[in-house]
Amino acid sequence: MISSFQKALNSGKFVVTCEVAPPKGTNLENTKHHIELLRDKVDAMNLTDHQSSVMRYPSIGGALLVKEMGGEPILQMTCRDRNRLALQAEILFASSRGINNILCLTGDSVMLGDHKEAKAVFDLDSSQLVGAIRTLEQGKDLGGNELDGSPAMCAGAIVTPEANPLEPQLIKFEKKIEAGAEFIQTQAVFDLDKFKTFMEYAKQFPVKIIVGIILLTSAPMARFMNKNIAGVNVPQPLIDEMASAPKGGAIAKGIEIAGRMIKQIHTEKLCDGVHIMAIGKEELVPEIMAAADLK
Repeated sequence: MISSFQKALNSGKFVVTCEVAPPKGTNLENTKHHIELLRDKVDAMNLTDHQSSVMRYPSIGGALLVKEMGGEPILQMTCRDRNRLALQAEILFASSRGINNILCLTGDSVMLGDHKEAKAVFDLDSSQLVGAIRTLEQGKDLGGNELDGSPAMCAGAIVTPEANPLEPQLIKFEKKIEAGAEFIQTQAVFDLDKFKTFMEYAKQFPVKIIVGIILLTSAPMARFMNKNIAGVNVPQPLIDEMASAPKGGAIAKGIEIAGRMIKQIHTEKLCDGVHIMAIGKEELVPEIMAAADLK
């Protein structure tokens, strides 16, 4: 079954996806509000999977909620928390419930999260997870056993275009495509000149590229990301621009910056789409899209 997200990717349109973080608990009211607000405005919603190793409501639960509410979900799945048995089983479950998009991630270290005593699994990495999906689609599990019914997935993975050095990322990028990734979603991009350099390399491969854009909410946030998040580099001029915002105007300035970047990416046709990460402020995604002149 071809998902509506896959159809959008294959149509050549500039796709727009966004991130929805499941809650830390069972209260889904805020999540439902965000889904209702965004389901008709974006091509798909990406449900995070214990992002930054912080325990939350599961990605599969969030994806089911999006599906039930009439939206298009992209299931995030990290290899950190499950062995190959659990990963394969969840893929089968997702497909059986009409969830046909998946973003494969290796996963952040548990030392970054709120359960530092947890034992990470990492039985597979993200490239191997993509390969596992393609094996399941062919009617066999990773043990070589026949399946009674196969999943059908639009599978993607991630890349960090601003990593320094970049070469290891390019090796992983090629490996993920060889494994069968149909789309690549980037980690946060703030330097479009560096992104253009990456795209000159990436365009030789038969894969769709969706650039990740994070909403900056303050200059301290930008400095924190530079210091603590590998592969993220907010240029000093953007930090200065955020710092120059009037009192109470930092979020508006962040929306302006994100909109400006997306508009340039779209106008110059730098890649196939954009993934907007508002990080807990999902209600601002429509404002970011408006600032980017995206209908």
